[in-house]
Amino acid sequence: MNISNIIYSVIFLSFFASCASEYHIQGSSSVPRLDGKMLFVKVPQGGEMMNVDSAEVVHGYFRMKGEIDTSMIASLYMDDQSIMPLVIERGEIEIQIDNARIMVKGTPLNEKLYDFITKKSLLDDQAYEVERLESRMIMDGKSMDVIEKEVNSERDKISNEMENLVKTFIQDNYENVLGPGIFLMLCNGFPYPLMTPLLEDLVNSAPDCFKNHNLIKEYVEVARANMEKMNER
Repeated sequence: MNISNIIYSVIFLSFFASCASEYHIQGSSSVPRLDGKMLFVKVPQGGEMMNVDSAEVVHGYFRMKGEIDTSMIASLYMDDQSIMPLVIERGEIEIQIDNARIMVKGTPLNEKLYDFITKKSLLDDQAYEVERLESRMIMDGKSMDVIEKEVNSERDKISNEMENLVKTFIQDNYENVLGPGIFLMLCNGFPYPLMTPLLEDLVNSAPDCFKNHNLIKEYVEVARANMEKMNER
């Protein structure tokens, strides 16, 4: 191989390596208040949210691009307000924001994440309708026994569906960033670290890569210690 071929090969391999870890975000918004605003992509680091990218919304469009070593769970922010979660991963990421919904697609993990979010939103809507049903039944003068029987049955049904949705999603994504990310979001919903039967089941059946995730390992250790203290009382 002559020197020109060697140089060509080095340039080609360098170009291929640099493209392999690039992400491109193409965003559009039909929400007028976002126009002219700066949007920031932030990732959790050391208990805080760190900026990794930003862009201004101009005539309803914004773009970002960069390089990453590994896929990351992130959030899109406007000022200090979190607008939406997303995964920063290699490829073309498309973000659509309007008054009805927010959607991220175009890359494998974001497709998975927003399929999950869509299903969870449907269950959230059903739970809201159950609360409205209870109010209507009270206004219609139905007896409390009838109300409790019907409403509690619907609540239990939706609660079981939600738990199965979350559990299956985390288990299916144990070995990528989505499993730990959703697990930790679930944990953040508690006032302090604790272990529910669902969390114990998820941790006990998880592979080592999930159990040894720094944030999960730390949470589980503190949560189990808290549970032991509670049981001693």
